[in-house]
Amino acid sequence: MADDGTPNWGITPVPERLRILSGLDLTLLWGSLGVSLLVVVAGALLVPALSLPQALLAILVGGLIGNAMLGAAGLIGADARVPAMVVLRAPLGRAGSYLATVLNVAQCLGWAIFELIIIATAAAALSDRLFGFEARWAWTIVFGAVTIVLALLGPIGVVRRLLRRFGVWIVLASLVYLTWWALDGADLSGLWNAPAEGGSSLWEGIDLVVALTVTWIPLAPDYTRFARDRAGAFVGTAVGYFVPTLWMWGLGAVLVLSRGLDDPVALPASECSWWQPASRRRSARS
Repeated sequence: MADDGTPNWGITPVPERLRILSGLDLTLLWGSLGVSLLVVVAGALLVPALSLPQALLAILVGGLIGNAMLGAAGLIGADARVPAMVVLRAPLGRAGSYLATVLNVAQCLGWAIFELIIIATAAAALSDRLFGFEARWAWTIVFGAVTIVLALLGPIGVVRRLLRRFGVWIVLASLVYLTWWALDGADLSGLWNAPAEGGSSLWEGIDLVVALTVTWIPLAPDYTRFARDRAGAFVGTAVGYFVPTLWMWGLGAVLVLSRGLDDPVALPASECSWWQPASRRRSARS
């Protein structure tokens, strides 16, 4: 156990005395995991192939399906009290779980690189507008170091030291402001009634939302093994990730329509223009 009382545990079952994450803790944790620029970019892929009502329906249905599966994985982790790759020893055997572990490491590495590229791109766009330099390589190193620190803190440390104290409020305030910026000056009626351009179906949109959500399943037990009870593990995981799923995916779709962006890669840079005065933003759109 660390000096601050945060449990560091290996692959053996977590003892009862260290199962300290409540349902609220897990909701905060999974809520923070769901807030990602990558999800905003993914939301941009739904429109204008789908209309805004169709995109939101795909997000809702896909979110319900994907987060129910994710919550079930969290429940299994609370029951087993071991990491996900150890859970897989039951159906796959010890040797089979090694292959799953290698694949999981590759997946995590791939997603981490993808996320860092998007975050560094957004930070570089902001610093270029504010200070006249991009230094994308430097932002990649900075946020890579932050990622390592968060990983070393672990789920308990992140919840106790960051999310409970101030992290959740900073994230929430940022999302509220970004949502206001996306809708500021937009023709909401026009966005809602704009027809789909085609090229994608509702079910393909649902599948995309489900697919991105279930990529977390191989990691869910790593967090929920510290849950106090199985109900809190299921609800905290499913609800905690479901709320930002709706918000971030929907925000991505609205940003494409309200800002006239047709390239998802341009979204991070566009989001970083929130600091511009309203008059300048409106003149840029006209």
